Amino acid sequence: MTFSIVIPVYRNEESLKLLLERLDGLVERIESTLEVVFVIDGSPDNSFQFLQASLPRARFKSQLLVLSRNFGSFSAIAAGLTAARGDYFAVIAADLQEPPELLIEFFQTLRPGDCDLVLGKRQGRGDPLLTRLSSRLFWSLYRKLVQRDMPKGGVDVFACNNLVRQHLLDLNESNSTLVGLLMWVGFRRRTVSYTRAVRPYGKSAWSFRRKLRYLKDSVFAFSDLPVRVLGFLGISGLLIAFFLTCLVMIAKVMGKVNVPGYTASTIIIIFFGGLNSLGIAVLGEYLWRTFENTKKRPRYIIFHTSNFDAEALAPEKEAQITGNGRAPGARPV
Repeated sequence: MTFSIVIPVYRNEESLKLLLERLDGLVERIESTLEVVFVIDGSPDNSFQFLQASLPRARFKSQLLVLSRNFGSFSAIAAGLTAARGDYFAVIAADLQEPPELLIEFFQTLRPGDCDLVLGKRQGRGDPLLTRLSSRLFWSLYRKLVQRDMPKGGVDVFACNNLVRQHLLDLNESNSTLVGLLMWVGFRRRTVSYTRAVRPYGKSAWSFRRKLRYLKDSVFAFSDLPVRVLGFLGISGLLIAFFLTCLVMIAKVMGKVNVPGYTASTIIIIFFGGLNSLGIAVLGEYLWRTFENTKKRPRYIIFHTSNFDAEALAPEKEAQITGNGRAPGARPV
């Protein structure tokens, strides 16, 4: 039995050495064949060079995929899941905020066969106060606006069997989210609680702008909330307009209106003009997403692939980078 771990890499050069050491420690504890698939998602640092030199000396089998540019973590994960050759699959970040040792419990939960999908549920986090507050607000809005069955605190790490993995890969959608698809596919789910660690190196690329884009993609991909809100505003506007019309007509009959009201006309024009603009924007979002999906472009483009066998090199043998950028033991596919 083989367990495959998919790790997208973007600006994680500083944490890779410690990550490989902790993955080496999983080999004996998992008690099965371990495969790790690293996906370089257009990272501008030296992550590729470091992994290319280090993976031949690792105690686990591995693959190193390099995408032609930064396609986003969802696409990088899809590339890794496609290339992985295990019986069970897990996805974890390279920044070490989710402990790799958590995957042992994931695989132990999947092994009996009475569970298809295991989600990591954060019960605490060692991030700064502002980060914790913004994350809590983000996932609270996500649960209320998008998917109510999302675990509190969101999902950053998960494991699944081949059935779930195959259905995830079959959902070839643009401008969607992996976490949303995990909740959408259903299957028999379990959660494993853990505490999110402090990021040991670097700064997270998960900025407010990215969070806002992620929330917007989730709302449009998994909810009809924008259309319902627009419909509510439209009905409310019509009711307000009808009420004002009746009020003006009554005042006119009673002789209360001598001069046409400039203020009321201006307010009504501005209100309905803004409502029309909002409606066009919402419809434009849906049309753009529909257009993107009709293009049938691939989620990602793989620029380079290398495979490494755990037993191919002795632990003391040093990997040397050759002129074409490959380390000895790497087999381009």
